[in-house]
Amino acid sequence: MKLAIPDLISNSYFTALAAAELGHFARHGLDIQAELIFPVDRAYAAMRDGEYDFVAGAAHGALAAFPAWRGCKLLGALAQGMYWFLVMRADLNIARGDLAALKGRRIGAAPWVDMGLRRLLIQAGLDPHANGIAIEPVPGAAGATTNFGLTAAQALADGKIDGFWANGMATEIAVTSGVGSIVLDVRRGDGPPGCFDYTFGALATTERLIDESPKVAEAALRALIDAQADLAADPSRATLVGEKRFPPREAGLIAQIVARDLPYYEATISGKAIAGVTAFARGLGILNENVEYDDIVATPVAPLWSTP
Repeated sequence: MKLAIPDLISNSYFTALAAAELGHFARHGLDIQAELIFPVDRAYAAMRDGEYDFVAGAAHGALAAFPAWRGCKLLGALAQGMYWFLVMRADLNIARGDLAALKGRRIGAAPWVDMGLRRLLIQAGLDPHANGIAIEPVPGAAGATTNFGLTAAQALADGKIDGFWANGMATEIAVTSGVGSIVLDVRRGDGPPGCFDYTFGALATTERLIDESPKVAEAALRALIDAQADLAADPSRATLVGEKRFPPREAGLIAQIVARDLPYYEATISGKAIAGVTAFARGLGILNENVEYDDIVATPVAPLWSTP
């Protein structure tokens, strides 16, 4: 079986990657290979077309391939909350939370990821178009095997963009090298009210798989929950994953990034989270019909979230 991850060298979907590389899928009887397929809309399309069995990606990204989430179900959260950072060039001296200073700047973001920043700015009263804020693809970030965060960090260092909206790995590289500084960290309280719940990382599969192989869906979720618990008990185990799948620099950074993310490692998908992502999708115009919690979440497996 195959798991699509839209940004592999990253903390964003790391709990799913850890489930594969630390043997949790195998322990629950699943032979699953985690593969990079960028961007998130392409990953969900590949699952829709039967090329992949699972996606570890942004919850709202499913709408690219599954209108109103029809045919797709979210099994559990990889972690809670919207997980991207806004990082700007350090020499611009933009203070944390100073969105007005973004006027006239070029900010790199991946497809479907960019929606989070656009909506955030609009809700903060700063329309990107009216204020000359170009939220655009990162130069060089093309092809299904692109590691977006690394590409964004390099583009910032090379002066090709003024900032990026990307994952914690890109942020760590930019900040520790002195090239970038954090302007927004939504998970930790930055941005307008409600932006934490715009989206979240989710383990998703098809309704077809759940209907035909419910035990497989349950096993996949159990593996994710076990990976979250494994990392929470010993964040240094993230390094073992990094050494298998990341370049040396990123393998050396991932454990400290994971340690900071531990408070968000919870597989439960709350009603609040679904209300947030549906409101976000409606605001963007990518959802134009009524959907209920049960239309999005694989509720038959929900009891597993609280199972020791």
